Amino acid sequence: MLHKPQNLALLLGFSTALIVLALLGIIPLSGPGTIPGLALLLGAPLLAGLLVFLLARYTISRFVHQKVKVIYQTIHELKRSKSPQSGIEPPAIDLDQVTQEVYEWAQQRSSEIEKLRERENFRREFIGNISHELKTPIFNIQGYLLTLLDGALDDPEINRKYLKRANKSVDRMINIIEDLEIISDLESSRVQLHPSDFDLAEVCREVFELVEDLRQKRNITLRFHPQAPKSLRVHADKAKIEQIVINLIANALKYGKEEGLVEIQFSDMDERVLVSISDNGMGIPQQDVERVFERFYRVDKSRSREAGGTGLGLAIVKHILDVHGQTIDVQSQEDVGSTFSFTLQKAK
Repeated sequence: MLHKPQNLALLLGFSTALIVLALLGIIPLSGPGTIPGLALLLGAPLLAGLLVFLLARYTISRFVHQKVKVIYQTIHELKRSKSPQSGIEPPAIDLDQVTQEVYEWAQQRSSEIEKLRERENFRREFIGNISHELKTPIFNIQGYLLTLLDGALDDPEINRKYLKRANKSVDRMINIIEDLEIISDLESSRVQLHPSDFDLAEVCREVFELVEDLRQKRNITLRFHPQAPKSLRVHADKAKIEQIVINLIANALKYGKEEGLVEIQFSDMDERVLVSISDNGMGIPQQDVERVFERFYRVDKSRSREAGGTGLGLAIVKHILDVHGQTIDVQSQEDVGSTFSFTLQKAK
């Protein structure tokens, strides 16, 4: 290749030596087997032009190579660590290699920028959601207190009613803060699991008793699938799994169809068991299915708040299962119903 320094030096040296020898008369310009003088005179400008071209090309190539080398070295060090080190020579490079690596580096940076934008959007949406969730009970409390201060405090019936409403709003705020603390602890790995072997079917029966008032209020049938085993031992943190079952069954009862059906099924998956909780309620729109485990995300915002949820239940469920190394999935169709399925480790 002519752009390589050793090839350029060889060509320049040979051409220069040829001209110098001809001018000094060492190479005769006439006679048999010699270079004709006219041909030399005509060829000298062409040779000089070629030499100038090659010299310029070599100089430019050398300059560009040095600049690219600095850029490549910087990228090379950035890829190795976040703190570039000076004085380290990168491996031998060519422009094709540099182009490829710069392209890959640019793609990686573009991907990181996109992730940062997504996180910023999530942070902005999260702050907006938590502000809205806390604003509602705070304004309610403020309204009740102002009414009492304006004279309703002297009325025994009104003051007790408003104080109870204010207390209910305080309870809602406490629930939101407690759920946020749970998620924060789960995300930061501050929660210590206490796994043990226990009967999952028995835990579900205990949860049935806890949600009996809600079940009766909506007149929903709550049962095990006819083929579900009477007993099923799993290995996990019993208190955390009970919290998961409570959240999922309570959601199914709140958003299921009145006089409908909520059913629990267990499916064998070798070393794991798949727990499915199904309802025949209003279902979830397809565009919302992937977002139901986000904090404060609500499919039907007005109905969700009327039902008394904090909007954090499914996020807590997912985090608990993540800590256990398990997964959760949701299948739903509008006006047909939803099925939440999660895995647990079987007891050995």
